[in-house]
Amino acid sequence: MIELRLSVADLASTRFAISPLWEVTASVRVLRAPGEHALHRRWVRAVRDRLRGIDLRPLLELIPANSPGLPAFLAPPPATSTPDIATELAAMRTLDHDRIRSGLDMLAPTPAIERFSDDPDTGLDRLAAAVEAYWETALAPWWPRIRTLCEHDLRHRSRLLAEGGAQRLFADLSPRIAWDAAGVLRIDSGWSIDATLGGRGLLLVPTVFGGDRVHSVVAEPWQPTVRYSPRGLGLLWRRDDPQAAPGLAGVLGPTRSALLAALAEPADTGELADRCGLSAGGVSQQLQLLFRAGLVTRHRAGRRVLYSRTLAAEALLAAAA
Repeated sequence: MIELRLSVADLASTRFAISPLWEVTASVRVLRAPGEHALHRRWVRAVRDRLRGIDLRPLLELIPANSPGLPAFLAPPPATSTPDIATELAAMRTLDHDRIRSGLDMLAPTPAIERFSDDPDTGLDRLAAAVEAYWETALAPWWPRIRTLCEHDLRHRSRLLAEGGAQRLFADLSPRIAWDAAGVLRIDSGWSIDATLGGRGLLLVPTVFGGDRVHSVVAEPWQPTVRYSPRGLGLLWRRDDPQAAPGLAGVLGPTRSALLAALAEPADTGELADRCGLSAGGVSQQLQLLFRAGLVTRHRAGRRVLYSRTLAAEALLAAAA
């Protein structure tokens, strides 16, 4: 059991954020034990083949399959509410060597861990390169959908906090979290920790790939952080009907609205042609128009170019629904 004692100052400093870098760490754990994460089966099937040939050893070496804890420097608590992956990687690169070595001490010693500890600067460079390659292939094409889900959750939590204070916020956060009138936040966890936050405040971060556990960072000097599953997670990987956006047809046209709906998961031109019953040339032409309008983005995965919806497209589809 983790018990966090929050003062009035801590509650006043409680904030929310999304962390792309944490989703990198958590999703790697999903890939290493997919049988424990049935919810993400479609995502696992989609990315496994695409990751072949990418050197992810600097990342995998720091995320053992069976380790209950992970080095905090893999995903430092974000300083802003919605950072991008580049911002978080830049923050990770500036961490001092003592923090890096303290995190490495959590892991079983291996030659790779010892090399990282001996030369943290080189280790961070290799780690950042592996994270960037992994992100571009495994998460960037899906990020607009993941981010939209998390942002909806943050708006919901912020409303609860405004309407009913900490008691209402924590009562709805997770079945593994309990709050009492004495200002103690209890987290059902395999760790045994009793900590007073001392005015550092609390950071709440929804995590898509975190499973049903509540993940926490409480050790100084990090800002205390609680990561939990967002609302609506079970709908994240649903496959939309290509005809599911009739409200947009009058604005975008039936073909472009169907293509946006078909991009429930990233796809290349050929896959979209099959899904929508269109020619590959016609799909390519329409995708270029959607790309210039900021409604789709593209990412290279090996020899393929994958298209995915942007945040603006997600908002349009949600409004039409």
